[in-house]
Amino acid sequence: MYQRILVPLDGSATAERGLREAIKLASGQPGTTLFFLHVVDDFRMLVEMTSVRSYDEMLKGLRHYGLDVLAKARDAAEQAGVHRESLLREVTNEQVAQVIVDQARQHGCDLIIMGTHGRRGFNRIAMGSEAEQVARTSPVPVLLVRQEA
Repeated sequence: MYQRILVPLDGSATAERGLREAIKLASGQPGTTLFFLHVVDDFRMLVEMTSVRSYDEMLKGLRHYGLDVLAKARDAAEQAGVHRESLLREVTNEQVAQVIVDQARQHGCDLIIMGTHGRRGFNRIAMGSEAEQVARTSPVPVLLVRQEA
């Protein structure tokens, strides 16, 4: 059914649920590849607020965190016997949702599976929703996995 599935990961509990669903779906589909994506968002404001040295250290820490998230996802997929690849993207002044959609296009993905907090009301307005933006702009189906109650 689906052959190339993009799974954005940020280390959150909701992303972990999305990962589990992706592995479950892919393990029943021979020839399916999961593309794990972690986006390191280079916060432009932090550059102006911190020294170059502390900014470099912060960025190094964010990269390390992203690589750790991807390694854990690869291990989980490997245990399930699922083919996988991982991508670490660093961005500056880009919307994470757009990066996710662009990566889905670039890698020829036919599905995106990601976790969502399912926020409503003021929390949704204040926090925004990358998942909602991906669902609105993606050229391929998006499976949103809600956080457990």
